[in-house]
Amino acid sequence: MKSALWASIVFSLIANVFDGTVRADWPQFRGVNSSGIATGPAPPVEFGPGKNELWRVPMGVGHSSPCIVGESIFLTTYDEKQKKLAVVCLDRANGKTRWQQDVPTDGIEKGHPSFNPASSTPACDGERIVAYFGSYGLICFDIAGTKQWDVKMKLARSFGGNATSPIIVGDKVILYRGNYVDHFLLAVDKRSGKEIWKVKQKERFGPDMASTSTPIVASDKLIVHSARAVQAVEIATGKQIWKTGCSTTATSTPVVAGDEVIVATWHQTGEASQIPALSTFEKLLEDRDKNKDGVIAGKEFPRLMIFHRSEGTEAPKNGYPLRLNMVDRNKDGQVDQEEWDKAKAASDARRASLEKHGLLAIDINSEGEPEAGRIRRLSDDGIPEVPSPLVHGEHVYFVKNGGIMSCLALKTGERVYRMRTRGRGTHYASPLIADGKLFTTAGAGQISVLSLGPDPEILAVNDMQDEVYATPAIVDGTIYVRTHSSLFAFRQE
Repeated sequence: MKSALWASIVFSLIANVFDGTVRADWPQFRGVNSSGIATGPAPPVEFGPGKNELWRVPMGVGHSSPCIVGESIFLTTYDEKQKKLAVVCLDRANGKTRWQQDVPTDGIEKGHPSFNPASSTPACDGERIVAYFGSYGLICFDIAGTKQWDVKMKLARSFGGNATSPIIVGDKVILYRGNYVDHFLLAVDKRSGKEIWKVKQKERFGPDMASTSTPIVASDKLIVHSARAVQAVEIATGKQIWKTGCSTTATSTPVVAGDEVIVATWHQTGEASQIPALSTFEKLLEDRDKNKDGVIAGKEFPRLMIFHRSEGTEAPKNGYPLRLNMVDRNKDGQVDQEEWDKAKAASDARRASLEKHGLLAIDINSEGEPEAGRIRRLSDDGIPEVPSPLVHGEHVYFVKNGGIMSCLALKTGERVYRMRTRGRGTHYASPLIADGKLFTTAGAGQISVLSLGPDPEILAVNDMQDEVYATPAIVDGTIYVRTHSSLFAFRQE
């Protein structure tokens, strides 16, 4: 069976090369070079369970996206009961499992409540399938599912969890890995797994950082959105070409736009709206001092946050709380005016020293520390926490929690519009473009379809009736959507 499967896939790949067509694969996270742009026939605008449904199959949990090459779909899964990770290959025509290979581990990586140990999307070049798990490291299979090599790594430890995805560039597999245990950029040989180069990252990894962005390629450079920086390195050697420090947790994957790289640099305290201002002590007493004793104690202390996501953009662990014991300096169980004033002064200083995050456009051909003229700040607000931006024609599109979609003019950064997509809550999946339409996915399961350009129209809001954290894939007019419980294929009937 394996030899027949291998032969059929190889024949398909060869046929695509020699008949003059471009193979419509989705070979890694967010498609070719993570651009988020699909080519080929139009996918359906309206879809969902029972509507334009080609097939659906139950799927083990995981937040990795479908990787599609030839007639195969590759995913990673996690069985929570058995504490078991796996790489799965499905038949693209009907969703039936072709093979599944378990990935044994001594421990399972933990992270944010929204994290899943199978959050990294596999990469495939038609010859090798490479998957990454923070609980294991890199593992490689051939198309038939036979293990070729692995690069085991220590169990990753971080607040957010490792959701970064590997890529295949020529004969190299590239991985950016950040956590408390280690922090590096790695290239290994795709056929043997032998290390080609490894560059330790100097930035100390902290609880406010993440390892979710995927490296991309621009000419002969790797562009890496790393903890508190965006950098370019030589593909051949890993030598740094340029690096710019910025306020970022490294959650969003960059995209290429001509001679620039567009990257959403987001941080928990990157906008004033994310750092609540504390009231005066007089106002606090007026609102909360129930027994009128001139201090705030016990249940009188309000629910306050040092950092928070605003209403409509909530997520598990929605922010960092300010607790009574953090303000109660003398530890007598209550807060007086002096203690409150000191806490308020610290909060005001934090807001005043705000290091803005933003949507940046960086000249790919920079060197060293890019000069001011080589970095353009397109926007300071509306920045997505996780979803990657999109570039199409003259416009840049990005969506943040709450379904807030922004469109900017690429050349000037001028805002063209900002609107609600009708998607609710936290957005983890990145938006996609296909057939001149924009597809954006809310964690609550709504997939909104919008027209492109300066006068957008919401064409449809499709309810998947389940949560969706994984970015969909679009190939040959079919949109593949992974919910928390199933994998769907939708095609216009």
